[in-house]
Amino acid sequence: MKNADFEYYYNNVPGKGKCRNNLIYTSLISKDRKIFCKWFYNDKVYHNNQNEVVDASLMDLKWHKEIEFLSFMSQKYPQHVPKIIDVDYSNKKIYLSIQGVDLWEQSNCSGRDYKQIIPDWEDQMLEILQCYKEAGFFKYSLHPSSYFIENGKLKSINYFFCYWHNENEICVNDVLSHISQERQQQLFQKMQELNILSTDKKSFKDFQILALESFRSNYNDSFIKKAQEIF
Repeated sequence: MKNADFEYYYNNVPGKGKCRNNLIYTSLISKDRKIFCKWFYNDKVYHNNQNEVVDASLMDLKWHKEIEFLSFMSQKYPQHVPKIIDVDYSNKKIYLSIQGVDLWEQSNCSGRDYKQIIPDWEDQMLEILQCYKEAGFFKYSLHPSSYFIENGKLKSINYFFCYWHNENEICVNDVLSHISQERQQQLFQKMQELNILSTDKKSFKDFQILALESFRSNYNDSFIKKAQEIF
């Protein structure tokens, strides 16, 4: 990757301007928009001193989670993830093959339906979620910026926020650094409705349903309903 020319990758959100593409790692993209780099490093410039994960051990955990689950998906369901071009273990960088910017950016970072970009996006996304269910793990990073598109097919990224079904249960307080302030507001509102405390340990299935609820501002009701039925 030494010959590629990279720059910070942002999402251009209406009313907000350039926003970091990810809360955990630093997002880089080649200037020809053919390579995306997930750099598990706390870059203060990129995160504008609003770094979510400042603990080195937690960043290392997220890095290993990403490697584990992305590698699993690449072997088991290669059709649903971008091709891994290279992994720089010493610098904690993963280089992925892409074709342009992510789904969220292509939708102008607005709306809840992406038919104008991919007519069958809903079916494709549900198929990917079904694979997670089949494989026996749960993925909570579901934002539309977590999908790139290659030849009309969705490619899912961001596997640092995944758990196998037999891992120890968690509570929301354990993972607040993974969740944006804006999404926390939506999440806590739903938790209040369901009488769930941030210290309550729940099953990964329960949290998967809850996570999908928090994404209603990003996806239409039809998708959310069908996605929840999978789990």
